Amino acid sequence: MLKSRTTLLTILSLILLTASPLPCLAQTSHTQDTTVKDNKNKVKKTYTGTPVLWREPTDIESRNLLLGAGGETMKPDLSRVTFIEEKKGGWSTKYRVRDGAGNEWIAKLGKEAQTDTAANRLVWAVGYESEIAYLVPHLTITGKGTFDNVRLEARPKEVKRTGTWMWDDNPFKGTRELKGLKIMMALINNWDMKDENNQILASRGETTGGELRYIVSDLGGSFGKTGGIISRSRNKPSDYVKGEFIKAVKGDRVDVNYGGKNKKLFDDLTVQDAKWIAGYLVRLSDDQIKDAFRAANYAPEDVEQLARAVRERINALTRISANTTTD
Repeated sequence: MLKSRTTLLTILSLILLTASPLPCLAQTSHTQDTTVKDNKNKVKKTYTGTPVLWREPTDIESRNLLLGAGGETMKPDLSRVTFIEEKKGGWSTKYRVRDGAGNEWIAKLGKEAQTDTAANRLVWAVGYESEIAYLVPHLTITGKGTFDNVRLEARPKEVKRTGTWMWDDNPFKGTRELKGLKIMMALINNWDMKDENNQILASRGETTGGELRYIVSDLGGSFGKTGGIISRSRNKPSDYVKGEFIKAVKGDRVDVNYGGKNKKLFDDLTVQDAKWIAGYLVRLSDDQIKDAFRAANYAPEDVEQLARAVRERINALTRISANTTTD
């Protein structure tokens, strides 16, 4: 009898030991798996919508190139600008900052600040999507110091930067709008045409059905001379005004003078593409073109020579004919 009771107690103890802890282990294991999965594989939102590169600039003659795409309403509040963090990558020093109204911006320092600002306005003037940017001649960034010629590029809370886009693989491949943008890059001598300088912008939280705006975000390598690492320059008006623009027109093909990155991208430009973008550029007044450079705080003499060179390049585009060959 004693042996039977002992055996029964042993069996009951084994049942309790094996039955009660298991649900606990299963719950712990399940919770840990979910947490690890959530931490290591955060859900990345996929944005889908209508790709937009260019819009018809019906108001081109009245566009304000001093203010650019942001106009008066988007100007930064300079009453106090504070440092948030340094942004890594690229040729220029860049800081994320917060203005007096609490809005965030990317402050770019150095030679590219001026070129980025002026090029941004010319690209926007003829209908291309662009960053919202302003150049501040003298700016104190609390926590960093005081700097000259700082370009502030907006980072609105409602705008999501969803990634980069590739020059040779995008929804606009083969269109006159994309080829017109390439001609604009040659016109401003932007030799830094790498894919990392392109961005796709969406409305934050609007993952489906909205617009995906394709922009060239970094235009700093402009208004100098195209070429290799040793020969090229940026923000050097004397180089820009001396540079060649249209090398040749052979049949229906236009050969632009470009020696920078991704040179092969310019192989498909046609007379029709050149005339299409020229039709918009020619509608800009001399004062509007000068305003693009005034917005970037260029010296008066540089404003004059840069604007004159841009006008000469626009005129070269308008003179192009399918039956003309230039050697």
